[in-house]
Amino acid sequence: MKKYTLQGVKRDATGRKVKVLRRSGLVPATVYGKKLTSLSVTIPAADFRKTYQDAGVTGLIELSIDKTVHPVLIHTVQLDPVQESVLHVEFYQVDLKEKVKTKVPLVLVGESPAVTERKGVLLSLLTEVDVEALPAELPEKIDVDVTKLTDVDQEVKVSELTIPTGVTILTDATVGVVKVGALVSKEAEAQAAAEAQAAAEAAAETAPAEGELGAPATESKVEEKPAEKSKEEPKS
Repeated sequence: MKKYTLQGVKRDATGRKVKVLRRSGLVPATVYGKKLTSLSVTIPAADFRKTYQDAGVTGLIELSIDKTVHPVLIHTVQLDPVQESVLHVEFYQVDLKEKVKTKVPLVLVGESPAVTERKGVLLSLLTEVDVEALPAELPEKIDVDVTKLTDVDQEVKVSELTIPTGVTILTDATVGVVKVGALVSKEAEAQAAAEAQAAAEAAAETAPAEGELGAPATESKVEEKPAEKSKEEPKS
């Protein structure tokens, strides 16, 4: 497993004073662990961003502070909600002989025949899994092979993942990771809606109103009046 390195310096500035550190290109950070008194340090922002991008939360980092190397994992990264700059970092010092629990991201690998043949579309059901392993054996990611997904409704479950030696998956093995869903394009949905509306409008236009040709007529009875008798007397 690849190891990463960072250089940190102990800091005394706390509270509002850390704003000055950020403006000078430094990131305030804290290092803690079971057998370590919490340390307040600063790290060059550019160096941290590069390491964080490569190592993520599972990469083992050798953090040097005053010539002492601390094996750490990135535990928490606080970002500015507007500028997305790093405000604060928490490092967790690990015991290299003691297993730790963390989350590992899942990465889809290959192409699904169901997708290439336009039978369906891939639906990502899970993006990461919970694992347990020694710090040096934590994988940066776990690959998910989708080349066997050839038809709609087929899926890959957690139990089917290829796990590196020394790593235990804690996520339920029956949980689905990725699945092939039915291919329904937005164009098809729009066309179906338009056709349904057109049919409804056509039906409304052709339906005859009561009293018009084709409408059921209301039955009415006309009484015939008896012929009137002549009042003129017959001549004799």
